[in-house]
This record gives sequence, C-alpha cells and structure tokens, in this order.
Amino acid sequence: MKAIMVVGTASHTGKSSLVTALCRIMWRRGWLVTPFKGQNMALNAYVTASGGEIGYAQALQAWAAKTIPRVEMNPILLKPQGNMTSQVIIKGKPVGVTNAKDYYQNYFDLGWQVITESISILSEEYNMIIAEGAGSPVEVNLKHRDLTNMRVAKYLKADTILVGDIERGGVFAHIVGTLQLLEPEERALVKGIVINKFRGDMSILQPGIQWLQEYTKIPVLGVIPWFDSHIPAEDSLSLLERRHKKTRYQLRIVIVRVPHISNFTDFDPLETEDSVLVEYLEPGKPIGHPDAVILPGSKNTISDLQVLHKSGTAREIQEYVAAGGTVFGICGGFQMLGHEVLDPHHLEGLVEKCQGLDLLPLRTVLKPEKITRQRETTALQPHEGLPIDGYEIHQGYTEIIPSLVKEWKLKYQQLFEDSSLGMVTENQLVWGCYLHGIFDNGPWRRAWLNILRKKRGLPCLPTGIPNFRQQRERILDALADLVTENLDLTPIVG
Repeated sequence: MKAIMVVGTASHTGKSSLVTALCRIMWRRGWLVTPFKGQNMALNAYVTASGGEIGYAQALQAWAAKTIPRVEMNPILLKPQGNMTSQVIIKGKPVGVTNAKDYYQNYFDLGWQVITESISILSEEYNMIIAEGAGSPVEVNLKHRDLTNMRVAKYLKADTILVGDIERGGVFAHIVGTLQLLEPEERALVKGIVINKFRGDMSILQPGIQWLQEYTKIPVLGVIPWFDSHIPAEDSLSLLERRHKKTRYQLRIVIVRVPHISNFTDFDPLETEDSVLVEYLEPGKPIGHPDAVILPGSKNTISDLQVLHKSGTAREIQEYVAAGGTVFGICGGFQMLGHEVLDPHHLEGLVEKCQGLDLLPLRTVLKPEKITRQRETTALQPHEGLPIDGYEIHQGYTEIIPSLVKEWKLKYQQLFEDSSLGMVTENQLVWGCYLHGIFDNGPWRRAWLNILRKKRGLPCLPTGIPNFRQQRERILDALADLVTENLDLTPIVG
C-alpha cells in the first residue's frame, strides 16, 4: 500500500484540508484511497454506519476519496470535556475518561495496537493511505508518547509532506526548526514542503522558496493561496478566525459559542446560504436582535448551562423568546432548552443537577450508555413529508414532563416521525432536536429559513434544492483543483 503522510509545523496549519484535497486528487488518478489519522483530538465527530464515532475531518476525507467513513480511519478519538480530561473513543466506542498523564500510562500500548490493526485492515481494501499528523511532530516533551505523527510515518514508510502556515508569520523558521528537531530517519522520510495560506505577490516569496530548497535540500512542492473553502475545521480555534465577509444578507443567525461547543460542522450549510449571515457569540456578550439564536451541541452540557446562567445569556435568551425571537437547540443545546439536566452518575463532573432555560418541558438524564447512530426519518415540521437523515451522538436521555406541559399550557408538535428526535412549540419560536446534520437536508433547511423570512416580510426561498452533500462535492472538487494547480506532486507520486 502506497503511503503518504502529512505533518505540520504546528496545529492549524492546514493539514486536514491538504489531506482532504489529496484524497480527491489521488482518487481522480485511479487510486483506491483511504484517509487515516491514528489519534485525533476533536469535538467535531461523525457517526459511521456501524455506529462508531470518528473525527468529522476523517469522514470528510473519506467522502473526498469516494469511500465510506469507517472507524479504522480514525481508531482513537479524544473528546475534551473540561477539567483537563477527555473522553477516550477507541474503534468508535467510548472506553473511559482520562487526563493526559494517565492516558499515556493506560492507553499508549493499546492505542498503538489499534492503530497498527486498523492500518492492516485498511491495507486489505485500499492501495493508498493518506495519513494526517496532529499538532507538531517535534514536541520534544511529548514525542515519546506521540502516537500519530512520525511513529506512524515510520511504520508506513510514508513519503511525508511538511506543511507550514505562512499567515502566522515565521514560516521559514517553523519549517527549518521542525526539520532540525526530527531524527535523521524521520527527516529522510520528508519528501516535500508545502507553504499554506499565502496572501500576496508570489514573486516576493520566490527568493525565500529558493533559499529554503537550497538550505534543506528538500523540494518545495508549492504554495497554496489563502482561500475560504468551507472545509470543516477540527476544533473551535477556527471559529476565531472566521471573517464575516458578507455585507449583503437578509437574515442574521447567532450561534452561542459555549466553552465546550461540539459538532459546529452542523452549521456549515447555513454559512453557504448567500442570504444568511452566521455569527458566533461568546456567552455574556449581547445577543441583540438576530433572526434566530442557535444553541449548539456541547461535550459538557451542565458546565455550559452554568456558563449561560452566570453570564446572563440564559436570561437574555429567555427574554429574546418572550419578545418573539426564534431559538433552536441541537443535541446538548436541545437539552439546555429544557427544565433540567441531571447527571446522577457524575459523567460530566460533580454537579448532579442543573436548571435549564425552561423553554421546553423536558428533563434530560445523563446515562453511561452513549447513543451513537445514523438516522433516517420523515419531517412533520416545518414541512411535512420531507425525508431527513442525520446522526445522533449523546449520553442524555430526554423525556417530556407532563405536569409542566399542563402548568405552562404549552402546545407543541414533534419535528419528525420519531418523537424522541425533536419538538417545536406551536408558535414555532422554540425548536429542539437531537439530529446532527439537520441543516444538511437542503429542502428542510430552506423551509426553516422561510419561517424566519416570513417574519421579516421577505419572499420565500425555493425549497426544491439538493442536500448539502451535493454542494459538498463541489467544494471538494474546487479544493482539489486549487491544490492541483499550485502543487507539483511529482516527488511524492511521480
């Protein structure tokens, strides 16, 4: 199996995007390609057909390679959940919670075993593996316990690409320093350098590229210009870099960026709507008067609920709804909209009970058994009969509190044929569901946006549009075209 490894000089250099592009490029060249990331730390997760969790980035890379996401593509997933701990997902299933020190002691040997087993399984079906590193491959204090960078590259004997981010400044020092800290056998695997996120005149950069090649004796494969690809990022750091370029829009939607935000890939389809401006807002900052407020998924629902209460954002959301505003909660955000969240098993921490926003008559109990599954259902609201698909990832089990329904004199409707997946108040102001990927469903997304548009007196958008997966294909092709145009991959694949 031909192996390519992509490592970076630091986190957030564009490794995931480059692997995604390479998966599509190599598929075009006739390879049977699989992506691979031995260990990933991310809160953006996807559920495979087998019900296992992997990083969403690896699912996207699989789609780029025209194959089906599977747990072997990301055998270890760490999901940070606060207090310096992470949930450990191995081969798609949670196996425990650990801090960094205990993880090395308790999971290192098991981790390397499942990584090599996964590579062996993938090698039976694919003839090319494109592996992604994590962070930097030369963190000298962590290298002895690094499962996903040069240890994997050496195991695969992979032709390795080193990516540097020029937008941060100091890219030549980052590249040279990284190469200097690699062991000789590791550096020998590096067959090419890529400079990413360049803005400006290439002629000004050219002398630096020439110097870099002469100094390192490694070819610079090319320079990738900065571009807004709508390619999902692995962590919420990317949310800080998003620039609100839209100056002409008709709807403004605010997403509350809770500390443990997860699966914010849910909102990429909204960002591709030309008429919609999506803004992420820290708790405590004024919400203002948007057309809708969204509470996203959370890896620690109770902790994030406490932040909403302490910051005053909870009260502001309640007042916003009372004044006729629309709020939508997904997964953890759905749980927050209820009356209370209970954690009798201390899965998220020491707090056993937290008051919700009291916008839906719900009680959520966190249980050890985690629900991870793909779903197909039919919408009942806002447009009956639409086919819907998505996936669930949650440890909360939510039920309606009949006494509150009676006390509040609340009328509500279920969103889907499966009543457990979501509900909406009769006045269509408070929406909640457990389905990640709900906005990927194009006709449903447009039907929901049209409710907001009607409140503004705007004409309805057409709902006869394809799902986001078709748009995602165009995005993946455009990314692959851009990388093909700017990189010479001859030193890697001939």
